Amino acid sequence: MDVKLANAAAAYASRQIGSNPTAKAALSDDVAGSGSDFSNLVKSAIDDAAATSKTSEFMSAQSLVNPGDLGSVVTAVSSAEVTMQAVIAVRDKVVSAYQDILRMPI
Repeated sequence: MDVKLANAAAAYASRQIGSNPTAKAALSDDVAGSGSDFSNLVKSAIDDAAATSKTSEFMSAQSLVNPGDLGSVVTAVSSAEVTMQAVIAVRDKVVSAYQDILRMPI
């Protein structure tokens, strides 16, 4: 996961600004671009996981039709398994963070 210093600084600045409307307007221009960066990061991670899974399925199907290099099939399946474990771990962390937010006092 890539944490950018600019995003952290923007979050800290937004916390410090409070209710100053001029400062909020200046900050909102900077933060608007970072939201799309995060969505692009999530989208690319999902696309990579799907591509790894498709490659594994393709290699497995090819090994049934044309038995040959078993090592590449095992490597592709192992890579898909590790990717799936990473996706599950991230999902669990997101759910845990959401539950923590729900438990926060208002």
